[in-house]
Amino acid sequence: MRDDARRIADAAIAAADPRAAVLRALRLEGDVLVVRGEERIALGEVERVWLIGAGKAAVGMALAAREVLGDRIAGGTLCTRDGYGGEVPGIDSWEAAHPVPDTRGLAAAADALAFARAARRRDLVLCLLSGGASALWPAPVEGVSLTDLRAVTGALLRAGATIREMNTVRKHLSRISGGWLARAAYPARVVTLAVSDVVGSPLDVIGGGPTVPDPSTFADALGVLSAREIAVPPAVTRYLQAGAAGVASETPEPGDPCFERVSAHVVASNADALRGAAARAERLGYRAEILADDLEGEARRVAHAIARAAIERQRVLASGDAPLALILGGETTVTVRGGGTGGRNQELALALALELEGHPGIVAATLGTDGTDGPTHAAGGIVDGGTTARAAAVHLDSRDHLARNDSTPLLLATGDLLVTGPTGTNVCDVVVLLVAAQA
Repeated sequence: MRDDARRIADAAIAAADPRAAVLRALRLEGDVLVVRGEERIALGEVERVWLIGAGKAAVGMALAAREVLGDRIAGGTLCTRDGYGGEVPGIDSWEAAHPVPDTRGLAAAADALAFARAARRRDLVLCLLSGGASALWPAPVEGVSLTDLRAVTGALLRAGATIREMNTVRKHLSRISGGWLARAAYPARVVTLAVSDVVGSPLDVIGGGPTVPDPSTFADALGVLSAREIAVPPAVTRYLQAGAAGVASETPEPGDPCFERVSAHVVASNADALRGAAARAERLGYRAEILADDLEGEARRVAHAIARAAIERQRVLASGDAPLALILGGETTVTVRGGGTGGRNQELALALALELEGHPGIVAATLGTDGTDGPTHAAGGIVDGGTTARAAAVHLDSRDHLARNDSTPLLLATGDLLVTGPTGTNVCDVVVLLVAAQA
């Protein structure tokens, strides 16, 4: 079952391949570019095509766009996370830090804004977005430094903020997120293709929403910091308060003229990964059920709920019944209270291991589809009812490690760490529970 869990996890990642997603979304009909079968662009009327992109899936997406459009692409710029890079002919390629931004990302964001501002009315800007773009394109507003932005990002991460909350704050400290890239490119035509790493795939949240209207406000950003009780650098507080008072410019809102020639399309999401996982599970002999694609909340509480569901389902399985594959997607959060090493998927895995003690016949796999989980090299974990016993055998206390947010060393010691390496995609997280009848 553990081997099957890994195969199913790999299938989930493969099903969200960004290159394949863009190839499905773009096609040429003579001299017309068709986007998602619904938008048609006469390339004979386009002077130049520029490619601008950021995120963990940026390279795969760009290679697909190059495959479709070839030499019609005049140039462009991409930024992806360290280890996710690759050459795209004719395109400036950057790698930068994630999730806490660095100076390389600062330079990449400046490059993207320069390309956007150089676009003219008869140009087409193809914007390729995926998870991580907000951090990879830091472009702090005047008066706020990169150091300030790093401090805010780190505080939001430690507080367990959701991606929507994080981006609400970061958009209001940015010159590129929250619709500002579209403003920079106006009046060029802008088409955005997005690989979604956000539950529900709201376009204003994916990658910080640089080319779509922003419905959030400065007051919302201040509300996030207040609700999460986050202390931020004085320069950040001053700027957000100035914005709320109407002194600083609000992000471009719905109805702004800069969006008149802008369209956006989600080309891959968590649902694709879940369907890929379910298909592989069925081929392996499991009865697959996709239970949810909107999993959110503190990892420990989520672990309790989904473990109870698996245990209840096991109780009604007869010995001759096919085993179950219960599949869920979304993105949990972790409020960091200890000084350990881990990430939300590893914390979820360790919490599941504790919940599954005394329940043989259930295996749980949790993974970030991007191949990384928090500031670690792992994607998540594959655990079962024996994980805590294996930990105890090497003198590790599972409850203590969970309390200290120290899941990585324990899962490594028990052989339960799930490592995929960089996957080149990012469509939230996947959880798989394999449930066999009790012997």
